[in-house]
Amino acid sequence: MAARRARGGFDLHTHSTISDGTTRPSAIAQEAAGIGLAGFALTDHDTIDGWDEARDAAATAGIDFLPGIEITSEHDGRSRHLLGYGIDPGARAAELFAALDEVRRSRLHRAQEMVRRLARDYAISWADVVGDGDARTVGRPHIADALVTAGYFADRSTVFERVLHPGSPYYIGTYAIATLDAIRMVREAGGATVLAHPAATRQWGPVTDAELRRLAGAGLWGIELSHPENRESWLPPLERSAEAIGLEVTGASDYHGAGKANRLGERATAEETVARLRERLATPR
Repeated sequence: MAARRARGGFDLHTHSTISDGTTRPSAIAQEAAGIGLAGFALTDHDTIDGWDEARDAAATAGIDFLPGIEITSEHDGRSRHLLGYGIDPGARAAELFAALDEVRRSRLHRAQEMVRRLARDYAISWADVVGDGDARTVGRPHIADALVTAGYFADRSTVFERVLHPGSPYYIGTYAIATLDAIRMVREAGGATVLAHPAATRQWGPVTDAELRRLAGAGLWGIELSHPENRESWLPPLERSAEAIGLEVTGASDYHGAGKANRLGERATAEETVARLRERLATPR
């Protein structure tokens, strides 16, 4: 459970049961209010289906809500997750939503095949993975949870380290939207983008200055430099690049409830930065 401490600011990266978190969107809003956050963004993987519940719960709890999404994308053959904020779900988002539908279908088929491979060595089934939950996006964390529940591993992290990593015989890749295309589609849908966890330890290496400049040239608004999984030794050059390019710097927990050790609000974005983000969202494209 998150420590109860008033911190202000916004946690701009959270996941609920709609994707691979273990907490309802409404419960995230209640927890955010309980620890003194000014607001939060719900950024489930490749879906916006939790927005209404989160927005209503945030209003009831008396805190702000920023609609968001984490988009599965790749740039030059490397996974680059992208956070999109303030997307208008109307007609301007048709291309984006069609691309996200394809991502979710690919994720689903990939997960089904991975479970089929795992079932040769572990007594798990597809029903164990999906259960009676309401996830719109099914991925490796759901498989990991099934293996943990079956008693094979202690936690998600151990499952990823042992059997769900890219080098594993059980692993299968998935379709991802080109990051430059995702930035464009979010912009066309009235939103703004932030590059998620660019120095995460699970990546082969940090994002380079040249890559950041190319993404910024396509319209990238910010970079998530304050994240519990960013490798500290990789951050200084990214900080210098962000300042030179003019990218906004955000912070967030990447909260998944019981699915990760990350705690809601342990990293946050200043309210002044969120105000600038809202100004960006209000600017006609």
